[in-house]
Amino acid sequence: MRRIGILLSGRGSNFVAIAESIASGRLDAEIAVVISNRAGAPGLEIARQRGFPTLAIPAQGREREAYDRVLIEALAQHGAELVCLAGYMRLLSNAFVQAFPGRILNIHPSLLPAFPGLDAQHQAIAHGVKIAGCTVHFVDEQLDSGPIILQAAVPVLDNDTAETLSERILKEEHRIYSEAIRIVLTGAYRKEGRRITCD
Repeated sequence: MRRIGILLSGRGSNFVAIAESIASGRLDAEIAVVISNRAGAPGLEIARQRGFPTLAIPAQGREREAYDRVLIEALAQHGAELVCLAGYMRLLSNAFVQAFPGRILNIHPSLLPAFPGLDAQHQAIAHGVKIAGCTVHFVDEQLDSGPIILQAAVPVLDNDTAETLSERILKEEHRIYSEAIRIVLTGAYRKEGRRITCD
């Protein structure tokens, strides 16, 4: 299992970090396809420039289940074995999750289970937390609730805004996402219930 399908909606900085980890030899994998629900996503253009297979599959006017069936078929056609969400701003249907059991990863800019969903950094600032961070987790049928693979902590400074905090968290996202992918691809982990132990 080494062929990765990337789903993104925006700038794709986590996709770029994964691609660079592969190019440098730190991650033994290949990117099978990069797919976006937004034709104008900057990350999709970066993928094209780097020579990766790309697809824009607009979601407007399609129900989630119908859209995800198209997505599943596209990933299968490109031989994607592991699906990595890299700033993909759509909720996945149960059918999609069940099509790739234990083979969908997501990165979220908080220390889950704190602050799931949108605007996690704004939530962290508003709550006055002293430590924020990011989490790579398996995707299940619930929002940002799957078993946690890796986390990285980032101190919240007294003068932080959501934007400055986001920048520092993003650096950690780029670091731990490729590491988590390596752990999953090599099977260097054990799963007991919700608990993931990395070897």
